[in-house]
Amino acid sequence: MLMDSIVNDPRWTRMLARDASADGSFVYSVKSTGVYCRPSCAARTPNPRNVAFHDGPVEAEAAGFRACKRCRPKEASRASRDAALVEAACRRIEAAEEALPLAELAAGAGVSPYHFHRLFKAVTGLTPKGYADAYRAGRVREALGKGAQVTEALYDAGFGSSGRFYAAADAALGMLPATYRKGGREASIRYGIGRSSLGHVLAAASDRGICAILLGDDAAELVGDLERRFPNARAIEADAGFEASLAAVVALVEEPATGIDLPLDIRGTAFQQRVWQALRAIPAGETRSYAEIADAIGAPRAARAVAGACAANRLAVAVPCHRIVHRDGTVSGYRWGVERKRALLKKEAG
Repeated sequence: MLMDSIVNDPRWTRMLARDASADGSFVYSVKSTGVYCRPSCAARTPNPRNVAFHDGPVEAEAAGFRACKRCRPKEASRASRDAALVEAACRRIEAAEEALPLAELAAGAGVSPYHFHRLFKAVTGLTPKGYADAYRAGRVREALGKGAQVTEALYDAGFGSSGRFYAAADAALGMLPATYRKGGREASIRYGIGRSSLGHVLAAASDRGICAILLGDDAAELVGDLERRFPNARAIEADAGFEASLAAVVALVEEPATGIDLPLDIRGTAFQQRVWQALRAIPAGETRSYAEIADAIGAPRAARAVAGACAANRLAVAVPCHRIVHRDGTVSGYRWGVERKRALLKKEAG
């Protein structure tokens, strides 16, 4: 009976998988050896009859067990040490007036450039150069939003030349920097609202394609959400010429497995774009966890950042963040409501 309670405990599965992400959330002790270990310990899998789970080292030692000399569960996990190293590097990048060479960043972290580059990407989802560019682009957006001149904003943010920023500005801003500076006042977005089995569906389009698909119970709230997502752009209720596009979006909501044959205007940071591309690659009827998406984009330690990118998605169903579930298969965390998420998954499984 005791063995059943151990093998049926979710912690047993994480221990068997040597799940490093579980380090710090619990430890397990082994009666036959008298030691306790972190979940990722590489030691031989013990007999479940001899295993007990504890909240942490204090509880395990109070029960009479000593720390494993192999995994050293009382020390910070390797993942924690790596995260601290990368966080310190991020602060250096942000504080520097000019882009720091990879070799200099690696030397400051006390590791080789190759190892630093790989570690930084695994933790943040971006290369050091990509992170620096994204941070500086954020400073440019902030400065432009306050009315600064484009050239002034670029150089104050640390861009040595405008070429690199302009190359990425279209995807990051969704418009020319000069237009962004004006709060998007030169941009116009047409929208229409239809009804579906999941409630109201708002579809909006720029001159590049469908830029927003929003779901909700109240049409006015959806319009307000659109205006918040595209501040100062002219939101114009579309005429009859938009009906075919709106109908295609509603049809997508009703049958998400069919996809949509309309151009999409997908705006986001470089990291968000990579996450959204990975989401669109998930076959209908299948699901993935945040960690699996992080692995798919080559950033295995960036699961939290993946969750943030999913939350920032403006294109419900077209960029199928509803196909993301917890590692254990449970459904939660959907911008447009968990019940809608379950309904979309049920439609695809049907």
